[in-house]
Order: sequence, then structure tokens, then C-alpha cells
Amino acid sequence: MNVLVLDTEVYSNTGGQQSKATPIGAAAKFAAAGKSIAKKDLGLLAMAYGSVYVAQVAFGANDAQTVKTFLEAEAYPGPSLIIAFSHCIAHGYDLANGAAQQKLAVDTGYWPLYRYDPRRHGPGESPLHVDSTAPRGKVIDYARNETRFRMVEQQDPARFKALMHMLQTKSEERRALYAHMALPHDAKPAAAAAHHPTAHKAE
Repeated sequence: MNVLVLDTEVYSNTGGQQSKATPIGAAAKFAAAGKSIAKKDLGLLAMAYGSVYVAQVAFGANDAQTVKTFLEAEAYPGPSLIIAFSHCIAHGYDLANGAAQQKLAVDTGYWPLYRYDPRRHGPGESPLHVDSTAPRGKVIDYARNETRFRMVEQQDPARFKALMHMLQTKSEERRALYAHMALPHDAKPAAAAAHHPTAHKAE
């Protein structure tokens, strides 16, 4: 079974209603002042099964990675899930610029690109491979292009600033988690020990 999720981050067919996929700081029905709870990580939930091919793509940011992902998912002998960044009229900008906005989402670290393939489990390997590079700029640079975020700033600048700080922090935490998961299996114990409080003795 191959599943493709076109993630618009809202319940688009109900007029832009808030959902568990709505990001922090976005205005939506039932969240007019901007959502203050983090978006669920669908990809991470699917990875937890350990037997599902999982990937996140954005063709406007990296079309080669998108094509490679579809080919891998099709070849995988089991269920696959591809989560694709999908711009939507509810985001509040000219959709002719959709591909550029996708690229900005990836460049700022808002939408990381990755592929999780359970077949990669040998020495020096990890099922998770992060395809996006280190962020350039801040998430707010992406958010300010969209009315769903900008209207919160217009209504309450202080709340907008706080929500954008939360969104930036959550984006960085998510990237750090993915980076750790992408370490080869045999490197993870050493990495974990290096960060354990008892690993550093007092001088």
C-alpha cells in the first residue's frame, strides 16, 4: 500500500478549519488568534512502526529528491507514506508563487526533507536520511509571506512574536531529533554517552 498525503496544514474543504496539522502561529477557524499548539509529526508517528517507508518532500524545493522518493516508495516491499508540502488558497498568497514558497519553507528549516527506509539497517547505516541542508534564515521569513500568519501579527504583534519564537524553537528541536535519528546505528551509543551528564567528570 502506497499513501501520498498532500499536506495543506488545514482542513481546506471546510473553509480553513484548524486541525492537528495546523502549525503554531497560523490563524484558522477556531484559532483566529493563531494556534499555540505544535503540529503533529505524522512522519515520526509512521516511523515508529519500523516497517513503513516514510518520506517528506517539497517538489518546489528539490524536485530530484521528490522523484527519488517516489521511486524508492514504489520499490519498497511494504507500506509507504509520502508527505508532500502542498500550498493552498487558505494560506493567503498568490499560488503562482507556490514553488518559491515551498523552497523557502525548506530553506528556513520549517519543512525538512527526509527519507526513512527500514531496509537501511546495516553497519554504518541508519534508516533515516535527512536530505535538506542546514537552515538559511529563520522560519519567520517563510511565515511572513502568508496571510494565515501575517494576520496574527496585525492583530497582536506581541503574540505573533511569541508564537514565532515557539515555532522556531520547535523547528530546531525537530531538526535536532532527525539529525540524531540519522546517525548510523553504531554511532548512536557514543553520541548518547557524550551528552549524558555522568559522561563529564568534575575536574
